[in-house]
Amino acid sequence: MTYIVLFNQVGKDDVSLAGGKGANLGEMTRAGLPVPPGFIVTSTAYFNFLDAAGLRDKIARALTNLDYNNNQALGRASDTIKHLIISADMPGDIANDIKRAYRDLSGQVPVFVAVRSSATAEDLPKASFAGQQVTLLNVKGEDAVVDAVKRVWASLFEARGIFYRHEKGFDHFKIGIAVPVQRMIESEASGVMFTVEPLTNDPDKIEIEAIYGLGEAVVSGALTPDVYLVRKSDLQITDKKVVGQPWKIALREGKNQHLDVPPELREKQKITDGQIVQLARYGVDLENHYNFPQDAEWAVEAGKVYLVQTRPVTTLAPAKAPEEKAAGEVILEGIAASTGMASGTVKIVSSKEELDKVKEGDILVTQMTNPDFVPAMRRAVAIVTDAGGRTSHAAIVSRELGIPSVVGTGKATQVLKDGEAITVDGARGIVYAGEIKAKPLLEKRAEEAAPVAAISAGVPVTATKVYVNLAETELAEKTAALPVDGVGLLRAEFMIAGMGVHPRKFIEEGRQQEFISKLADGLRKFAQAFYPRPVIYRTTDFKTNEYRELAGGDKYEAQEANPMIGYRGVSRYIRERDVFEMELAAVKKVRNDWGLKNLWVMLPFVRKVSEVEDIKKIMEENGLRRSADFKLWIMIEVPSTVFQIDQFCEAGVDGVSIGSNDLTQLILGIDRDSELLAPEFDERDPSVMKAMFEVIAACHRHGVTSSICGQAPSTYPEITEALVEHEITSVSVNPDAVIQTRRLVASTEQRMILELLERLRERGRAA
Repeated sequence: MTYIVLFNQVGKDDVSLAGGKGANLGEMTRAGLPVPPGFIVTSTAYFNFLDAAGLRDKIARALTNLDYNNNQALGRASDTIKHLIISADMPGDIANDIKRAYRDLSGQVPVFVAVRSSATAEDLPKASFAGQQVTLLNVKGEDAVVDAVKRVWASLFEARGIFYRHEKGFDHFKIGIAVPVQRMIESEASGVMFTVEPLTNDPDKIEIEAIYGLGEAVVSGALTPDVYLVRKSDLQITDKKVVGQPWKIALREGKNQHLDVPPELREKQKITDGQIVQLARYGVDLENHYNFPQDAEWAVEAGKVYLVQTRPVTTLAPAKAPEEKAAGEVILEGIAASTGMASGTVKIVSSKEELDKVKEGDILVTQMTNPDFVPAMRRAVAIVTDAGGRTSHAAIVSRELGIPSVVGTGKATQVLKDGEAITVDGARGIVYAGEIKAKPLLEKRAEEAAPVAAISAGVPVTATKVYVNLAETELAEKTAALPVDGVGLLRAEFMIAGMGVHPRKFIEEGRQQEFISKLADGLRKFAQAFYPRPVIYRTTDFKTNEYRELAGGDKYEAQEANPMIGYRGVSRYIRERDVFEMELAAVKKVRNDWGLKNLWVMLPFVRKVSEVEDIKKIMEENGLRRSADFKLWIMIEVPSTVFQIDQFCEAGVDGVSIGSNDLTQLILGIDRDSELLAPEFDERDPSVMKAMFEVIAACHRHGVTSSICGQAPSTYPEITEALVEHEITSVSVNPDAVIQTRRLVASTEQRMILELLERLRERGRAA
């Protein structure tokens, strides 16, 4: 059993083993970024602990018939479950492995460590799980670390975590928790960095928040931090807001204490300009590495900057259209934290015991929020706090909920009165007296509008279709409002991982219909949201190491030396027809029972023409035959599909989609996750570009649709431009790249038309 892994032994694809935080710590370590060393107690240890202690049934009983909106009932269930976990004995082999790893990390002298939580469903692009579990700082000694690990496991069932998982639709027993144990950084200063400006989502601004001492005070919102803005394009500091800081949290006598900041430092900038620029440079490196905006935590020790964690920014949905400034009495000002304007009745909350005061439509006013406040925040129409900055818990959760928020006012709980009516302008950081109806500006953000409205608002129509890549059902409705022509890549893995059980285990237990129904329900949500636009569903492409992480996976999956080119894709379907037929049944159910004929199928990791022929027979025998309203696509990821593209087209497919990530790996022979070779991984390499052009040309010869759904067009505009020039049928990009991609496609098509007209004129003049 894998109970312990070092940071450099995991990467971003190991969430099921190391959790979101642990996987990212490993990814950053392997990328050469400055991460304090440590190890991870894996989710395998947690699940084995539950089984060894016989806790699953007891926890389930505590959650049976629970009223998730009743704070008291939620608290009682949480206390019961946490006591069960903390009082249970940890298996000896797990405890011994933890102690051994701590000794290896410490060396001759035991060191202080941070023992952090890392759930296997956290730090997702649209679900932050912000602060749902505990972090224990300044832990020292073998036994203390073992005890801390158990307390982190128990914190998976904090009341706030139980509620959040319920609201997000996550099964309590399918979420595991890993525990990173990391050498403590005794922070002179620390804080948070967003690689996009978090209020406006400006992609060329990096926002850094800084305080003296340990960073928990800025994340919780207990202190209002300095804010520095850096322009990403040239790393120039464009703005600073320095805030006085009277106290800090620091280690004294083996524990964290609130200490006074020396008077001569209180009003000063917390870190140097050089450290601000260094942090911004790391931010650019992080975003380029992950190909997604990042929310990172950092610390400075002995003058050196460290990164202690990173996660995707969870609030990238387009901000609400700004409101015109209202004409009213301004009674309070603070930091604009989440855009929008809302009126309601003030409810001042001093502690979590008062959260039931907040009813639907109220405005929550408090000193600062924490994850226990989330149920009340969900009922509120706006949030106002005394303390905190734009990366505080109140700000992040408000943006995730899509409600206006003003933080860091300093005196909201003193100035505002329970029961009075106010209006909160989250875009400007202003609180007005009374109810004010603001007039929205005429110009709306194109991303919020429906496709037709977005096009009329300035997003151009293009001949080349622009599709979107998706995986999460909760994003279907919002993404469908973007000006896209459909879904060019719907990944199955997220939905199946959400079930948490290996498909063959469903079969072995006679639960095929349960699998089919759950998958069909997820597919239905996408097809319904985008109807009548096509949704191209890529059937499952788990690798064996990923399948092993599902319940029962270790029984059914072999250990492969190189799963990337191992037992995956259509080869697997042919050998395990019964598993593949469950997926086909789910597709049929969506198309036939709900009449959503816009759901099509795409086959991943195809190696041979004969595989396509075999799969087509299986599909036809299961009632899925190519027709005017059912298309079959294949992925182009293996060089053999490039060399034999004519034969694949002749085998009878309606479309192909280039998976640029795997295709680049296999053409260049480079593992993109290799720490040493990663800089050489580049989809713009001439050999890769030539392969893509060959595929497009062959598809034109055979009247087959050509597309691309890898990361390349989202990352490199020049690739999109070149593919459009070679007349690719469509490009499929990440949601955040839709608008700029459509505009780039339009400008490229217009340039091609002008060049054609000029050539025609030249011919006319020559004639």
